[in-house]
Amino acid sequence: MFLKPNRNPPARRPLHRTLAFRLSAAYSLAGLLLVLLGTSSLYIVLRTELDKSTDLFLADKLHVLRTILRERPDDQGGLREEIQLENAARRYQRFYIRLVDEQGKPILTTPGMAEQLDVAELVSRTRGYPEHSISMLGKHGQAFRVASAAAPVGIPPAGEDTIQIAIDISQEDALLARYRHWFWAILLATSVLFPLVGYRIARHGIRPVEKIAATARKISSTNLNERIRAEGYPSELASLAGTFNEMLDRLEESFERISKFSADIAHDLRTPVNNIRGEAEVALARALEEAVRLSELIGDLLFLARAESPLKHVQRQRVDVGELLGAVREYYDATASEGGITLLTAANAEPISADLDRSLMLRAVSNLVSNAIANTSPGGTVTLAAAADGEAIRIDVSDTGAGIPAEALPRVFDRFFRVDPSRSKASGGTGLGLAIVQSIMTLHGGTAEVASEPGRGTTVTLRVHTAAT
Repeated sequence: MFLKPNRNPPARRPLHRTLAFRLSAAYSLAGLLLVLLGTSSLYIVLRTELDKSTDLFLADKLHVLRTILRERPDDQGGLREEIQLENAARRYQRFYIRLVDEQGKPILTTPGMAEQLDVAELVSRTRGYPEHSISMLGKHGQAFRVASAAAPVGIPPAGEDTIQIAIDISQEDALLARYRHWFWAILLATSVLFPLVGYRIARHGIRPVEKIAATARKISSTNLNERIRAEGYPSELASLAGTFNEMLDRLEESFERISKFSADIAHDLRTPVNNIRGEAEVALARALEEAVRLSELIGDLLFLARAESPLKHVQRQRVDVGELLGAVREYYDATASEGGITLLTAANAEPISADLDRSLMLRAVSNLVSNAIANTSPGGTVTLAAAADGEAIRIDVSDTGAGIPAEALPRVFDRFFRVDPSRSKASGGTGLGLAIVQSIMTLHGGTAEVASEPGRGTTVTLRVHTAAT
């Protein structure tokens, strides 16, 4: 299955489903909550401090008047100055004081108090809260804080007067009203500004993601060389870009293998099919030989395709390597004898075992023995040996054949590569034997190596860990 290039632009999603919208909504909500929390806290602090300041003023006035009545009860000038004259000098936050005796008769009163306040209401409102300030409205709707306190007269006390005091807090209420006005204005402005700024920030933040998406849209089966430059990206997106590039590397490698596999099939199936068609009329036996060769070739190609699948897993079990080599030698003994070749298995002092897929390793060793017999002249020898090699085992298949030229050694595990193409075709070889061996060793996490000297023979060495990894 091949990737198809995306010719159509991506469908435009509704705005509320975009990442930029969600991020900007989150930024806006968080910003508005912070503004709301900050301004509300400042409003509460301001109101508390204003109330505290007013209460301190009332307490201070009560203390001064009570001190005069206690220590200087005959100082009418001092009382008149505190009650009647000081208020006239204040332009803002005016206060009013009323001093009454034990019979409730007024002694001194701040001018204009009766016009601003309902004195009877003041008395009734403060009766249950001595020395505690409470709020009330004046006759003209102004806001006041009022308090009442008893004041002993003389030392020792000769009687007890009552001080009734009220302070106009209209200016404070006006200040708080202006603050609330600005509060709502700021909240309204930020509710408009934050989404706009948040959207700009979100769009800038997801721009690298859009670049990654744009690169991904360019990927197709014919264009797998696109890569994302992670320089300048935040660390999280740089990691994502690196992972995406690694995925593209694997895809490109897989497609190259598929392309090569398809080319190999087309190249090597063409000849036997043509031979079958061309020679079927002349020699049926020859056509049947080509059909058998074709069947073997298809089987080998299918095995390679399955071996390279990422879903392929080896079925490991404990295998006696000496017994496995003995089984291969017994199977090929008759074939070797017919060709005048001696097939040997080197003896080992101790049994050698490993966790292997028996069927796959049997096929790998069989391919090596078959290849060695096909390339060894009569009178030669093919030897199978196994030995411990640290934490791995080593299987050697050696022959005394013609050997492989040094320039051909790097390519012996390539598919369809033949050192002597004419001889391999005559013997029915497909050029896939060593490629299959290498695939089996890769599945086991092992290696396959070849050493050869022209005129003296070839040795193929398989190495694999003794336990499953």
